[in-house]
Amino acid sequence: MHVQDWLDTVPAAAVYALVGIVIGLESLGIPLPGEIILVSAALLSSQHAGIDPVILGACATVGAIVGDSIGYAIGRKGGRPLLAWLGGKFPRHFSEGHIATAERSFEKWGMWAVFFGRFVALLRIFAGPLAGVLRMPYWKFLIANVLGGIVWAGGTTAVIYYVGIVAESWLKRFSWLGLVAAVLVGLTSMLVLKRKAKAAMAEKQTAVSGPEAVPAAD
Repeated sequence: MHVQDWLDTVPAAAVYALVGIVIGLESLGIPLPGEIILVSAALLSSQHAGIDPVILGACATVGAIVGDSIGYAIGRKGGRPLLAWLGGKFPRHFSEGHIATAERSFEKWGMWAVFFGRFVALLRIFAGPLAGVLRMPYWKFLIANVLGGIVWAGGTTAVIYYVGIVAESWLKRFSWLGLVAAVLVGLTSMLVLKRKAKAAMAEKQTAVSGPEAVPAAD
């Protein structure tokens, strides 16, 4: 059964709770399909299924912020042994290579890694625990966490909701062609946003690592 079909069988309150919990657990450091659940629920809300997109977006945002904050606290208390334990439980996501890459990102970009990491699946899982392990000042983490959570969760909900509304309107007028076009617009918007986030992180990495790559004169 498709995720959206399954969500359509449960009460709206359960959908809100499920979205918030799954995204919260993912942000805490547990690999879960938070984005898939959010997109499915947002699309369902556009189909007059009794799900309020504003409440849905708020629940997703709260789940993202709270989950990241708990992950930060756990990472700060558990330290590097926590990463080793996560590597044993989730080797596919918390391998030494992934941890090293994420750690370099946080050391170079700081708050930007937390913000833009919200749009990248792997960094979305790492952000909270790793920021705590590296002892990033909490006020910096909180600002980036809140802004990233609002933009990612609220923005994703809004984009998918309005894509669904447009798709329904076009479907009545132009049959399946309207649906295909609307879905393509929504997917393109999400891909462009993710590409821009990755490009911004790559530019910052180049700016930081560039001078280091030039050997000092004798």
